Parts: sequence; structure tokens; C-alpha cells
Amino acid sequence: MPNLVNVAYAQTGTSKKTNAMGMREMQARVFEHRNAQFLLVKAPPASGKSRALMFVGLDKLRKQGVKKVIVGVPERSIGASFASTRLTEDGFYADWHVKPEWNLCTSAGNSGKVPEFIRFLSSPDEVLVCTHATLRFAYEKVGAAAFENVCLAVDEFHHASADEDSRLGELVRALLQNKDTHIVAMTGSYFRGDANAILRPDDEMKFSRVTYTYYEQLSGYNHLRTLGIGYHFYRGRYTDVIGEVINGDLKTIIHIPSVQSGESTKDKYIEIDRILDHIGDVVGDRDPATGLYHVREPSGRVLKVADLVTEEGRDLVMATIRGIKAKEDLDIIIALGMAKEGFDWVWCEHALTVGYRGSLTEVIQIIGRVTRDAEGKSHAQFTNLIAEPDAAEEKVTGAVNNMLKAIACSLLMEQVLAPVFKFKARRDGDDVEGHRQDKDGDAGEGTHTIKITGFREASTERSRQIIATDLNDLKAAILQNETIMRAAMDPNEFAPEVINKVFIPTIIEQRYPDLTPDEVEEVRQHVVVDTVIKKEAVEGGDLTGTSAKPDDDSTGTGGGGGGGRMTGDEDPGGSRFVQMADRFVNIDELHIDLIDAVNPFQRAYEVLSKSVTASVLQRIHDSIRSTKIAMTEAEAVLLYDRIVEFKKAHGTMPNLQSVNPMEKRMAEAVLWLQNEKMKRKREAQAV
Repeated sequence: MPNLVNVAYAQTGTSKKTNAMGMREMQARVFEHRNAQFLLVKAPPASGKSRALMFVGLDKLRKQGVKKVIVGVPERSIGASFASTRLTEDGFYADWHVKPEWNLCTSAGNSGKVPEFIRFLSSPDEVLVCTHATLRFAYEKVGAAAFENVCLAVDEFHHASADEDSRLGELVRALLQNKDTHIVAMTGSYFRGDANAILRPDDEMKFSRVTYTYYEQLSGYNHLRTLGIGYHFYRGRYTDVIGEVINGDLKTIIHIPSVQSGESTKDKYIEIDRILDHIGDVVGDRDPATGLYHVREPSGRVLKVADLVTEEGRDLVMATIRGIKAKEDLDIIIALGMAKEGFDWVWCEHALTVGYRGSLTEVIQIIGRVTRDAEGKSHAQFTNLIAEPDAAEEKVTGAVNNMLKAIACSLLMEQVLAPVFKFKARRDGDDVEGHRQDKDGDAGEGTHTIKITGFREASTERSRQIIATDLNDLKAAILQNETIMRAAMDPNEFAPEVINKVFIPTIIEQRYPDLTPDEVEEVRQHVVVDTVIKKEAVEGGDLTGTSAKPDDDSTGTGGGGGGGRMTGDEDPGGSRFVQMADRFVNIDELHIDLIDAVNPFQRAYEVLSKSVTASVLQRIHDSIRSTKIAMTEAEAVLLYDRIVEFKKAHGTMPNLQSVNPMEKRMAEAVLWLQNEKMKRKREAQAV
């Protein structure tokens, strides 16, 4: 099936170049904030977060009075990322040194990990690496006071949570109260959490934040050019059809579903056997030296396959994977809960995941397995194998919900993967030479400014803070909202203005109850504009480029004012056009009302409708409509102009029995308005 998201990158090589101190672009950005007591780093996998921590940690040890650096990682295998490193060879003023006895991910000492951790605190040595679990247990023994004059670095920080039952989150909250404790938190996730935020808002405000985007990272690569996110829908058991999406020519990680999920057959070992059968014929037993399977394809080529699901022999397989030196050393990895984070296989180009992943953070981590740059690797692909709703089964609603959530996750990833834009209100005479792509000094390198007529810029510190740091979190809340997704997947019934002006601000008000109506509107406009513009940047082309004009024969995506399409023709006038609300618009002439007339989620419906049969699409619609969205005053008022236009065009009011969903929704709005008018009349008479 076609990709829901396909993003192209510039291959500038900048993200891999180093400065005079041996720092890559992201690491240098983090080092600029080295004096911050609390530092939060959000950067993609493979951007160099571990080495960035080494630079900052050494500066705190040598120049800021910190006595020790403790690094906490979620699992033992990730501890290798923080091994001793000779940074002076590349120009830094000190080397990162971890004594073997203080890397508790590989050595437990003679007395166990927690006693060794406690022994380290009183030793003269400076650096210790341990797991999150060891850190938590040791903290319970020694308390917060033992971490004074210590820099605690928490890798994969999304494992913490603001939930009261999260012991890692409780530990971080307690150490934030210490006078001389420093904290460096690092994560590849762009969200504060899924069910629960990683930090409470008041705690997060204590951190200096450094963000390095996926777009910056991937655009700065030398080889990787495009990243695609797509879906393959199936009926029955996934083990019968997975062969349709396994391509032996691509270096692939396959994540099978949890045994608790609906997609699982409940026997993971049989699932492994069936996947191997789809790949080809297994040649003998596992290789005793590597633990890998050798599987002969029908073409005769033999693939090397790693099984990380079966417990027996797993340590040998992991050691083999960590020791890979060449592209031909491995072809496919099959995993269950492993190989999702802190896991480097640079040649991996396809992540195939079975079943909907409930965690957005987990999806980002899985995609991160394929976004390493490697010679000969021009495209990376994430494919989600999702069960279609089957009318013969009882769990139709559950299957529909999984499909919608998976698609919503892709739309959110589209936002994360796109370039960064800053939006300003266009005022008469205020557009400097008409250049929408001028770098904005306070927006960050590579950020492009677009001016929009009627746009409301942030007027308070609170709305500015939300727009600057919370947009992705807010988009995650919006895209995971059932009302939004039901409306987005039924674009013929819900007007774009209703989604943008009724449903979205309602979510903002619920998430930020302290905002004034003006602040809600400012945040709403930024969310909608950023979502729509980034969709255009990903779907239609580079909005930050030089010039283009519409092709007279181009039809774009069309349909319900939801699509947008950039075109690539040169225009001597230097204009660039988007197809928006069923017409081409010069990007220099954008108006907020026009953007509000666009359904930012339309393409999800378009891709889905082309990817499933008509009967499946009907089941999806039936399931959505079975949980009817109630009519609200705000929606009825917004639909009033459409009702007036309908009556002018057809000479009659919308029909409640119409087969056209939009006409039926307008008829419901007429009834709501009539009933409300009668209700208010009765109330007035009763006074």
C-alpha cells in the first residue's frame, strides 16, 4: 500500500560533521547549555546523545565543581554507549573514562550492583554507569542527600513518569529539590509521555531545553534521502500474510506482537517458525558460533536471521549483533520487546511492526532503528501490519480503533519529521521584501518564517511557552482524541471549520484550564496552522525552497478542502503555490480563514479509503457513526453559513434523511438551532 507519510531530506552532511572540539551539530548545541543545572535534551536516535553527555559531564567535573557523574540507562545493553572514549583525539580537552568496575551494566563487582553503587559514592572515582533499576534501588538506600555535587544523567528519559507510582519519576522530582545536584535528561521522544507526562509542568519548567529535530538530523545525513511510513492491512492471522511485506533485499527488524495483544497467536515460538517459513528454508540448526539462523530463499540466496524472541541462546545472538562489522553480517532480526531503543544496526532499512503500538514513544524508538545513515542506504521504511475489521468477528470496534490510532500516530510522526516553521501575522508594509523564508534570529537555525493575514501571535508568556515547547505534546493529545479521529475519518460529514474551531479548542481548554479565551485562540491557531503547513511541506514539496507555480493540469489531492499539493514548476516571479481548500494559493497570500477551511487530517482518510475494500471502509464508517458525536452550539453556529448557502443553491433546507452525510449533519444543526430557539423563548416567557 502507499505510504501515509513520505519525507525527503537534503543530504547536506552537516549533522555528521564535527567542529574543532570533535562535536557534531547536536552535541555542540547541547554543550552551549552545559552550565544549566537541569538540562533536558530531546534529540533523535543516532544523533549522538551519549557523547553529548560526555562533553557536558566532563565540563561539570572539570569546571563546575561537580564531583561525580552517574549515568542511568534503561537496560544493560545500552550501557556500552557510555564506555570510555578518547575525546582528546578529536580536539576536546579531556577524555571520558569509566573504570570497568564502575560500569555496573557489565560488572556487578563482588557484592552486587547496589552495594557497588554505594561504594562508588565514597570512592575517589568520577564516573559510574548503571541501569535505571540499580539507580532506583540505590536511591532507596542512600536518599537524595547522597546526590549533592553529583550530576545524574538519565538516558531514555521517557521511562520516567509524572505518575505518583513511578519510582524513577519520584527520584527525579526529589533530586530537583537538591541545591547542588545537576540533572541531564536525554530522550529520543518528542512527547512528555503517553498516558502520563514524563514531568509535571512545574518541574519541566526548571529545565533548560535543547531540541534537535528529526528534520535537522536526517537532512544532515550523507546517504539517507527519504523516510516512509506506511501500513499493510490484513485479515485472519498475521502469520499467514506477513510474507507479503518481508523483502529479503532489505535489512529488516521484525517486531512481533505482545502475547497479550489481539494480533498474537499466543504462541510466540510458533510465530517465529512461521515467519522463518515465509522467508525460506532453514538450513540446519542455528550457527553455534553466532546463534544466527541461515535461511535459503527460493532464489537460492542464504539470509542470516537473528531470533531475539527465544530465550535460549539470546545472549550469544545479542553479542553477535553488537559485533557486526559489515553489511553482509546480518539480514533480518526478529524481536518481541527488544531492539527498540539504544540499539545500533546502521544498515537496517526496514522496521516491520505487527499490531498497533499503544505508545507514541515506542513508535518513535522503533522508527529510530532505521534512521541511521549508512553507505548505500537511501531510503528507510516503517511498515505497520494492522488487522482489518472483520464483520464476522465480534471485535469490530476494537479493530477500527486500532486502525484509527495507528493512522493518527503516523500523522503525528509526519509533524515530527517535517521542517520547523515560525508563523507571524502579516501586516500592511510589514513583510520584509516579501521573503517568507528568512531565517528568524530567535527561532533557531533552519527555522523558516511564514507570515499569515489574520493570524494571532502569542500575546502572553503562557501562550508563548505552550507554543514554544508543547506543540507536539498538544498535537499528540488532539490526534489521540476519539472525537477528532472520528470526525477526521468521516470528512463528508464534519466540516473542517468544526474540527479546527470547535473540537480542537475544546481539547486545548481541557488540557490547559488556566488559559484565557484569547490564549486558547492563539494556541489553537498555531496548532492548526503548524499542522496544515507541515502537511503541505511533507506531502507536496519543500515550502522553504525558491519558486514554483501550479501546473494547469494538476488536480492535487482535492476532496473536501482537505488536500494540499506543492508543484515544482519554476516561476520567474518567485512565487510558490499550495493547493488548499480546492484552489491554488500563493504562500505569500495565506489567510487564517483559508487555513481553517482545511481538514488537516483529510489525507489519512484518502489513503485509508484507497487501501481497503469498500465493504471494510463501510464497516469503519458504521463503527464510527455508532458512537455519534453530539451536536454542540459552537458546531451549529459554524454550520449556519453553510445551511444558508445550501438553501440558496437548492431552494430547500437540508434533509435529515439525506444519504449525503454533510447534508444530514446540517439538517441536525437546523433542528438543534430550532430547538434552542424554542427553549430560549420558553425561558424568556417564564421570567
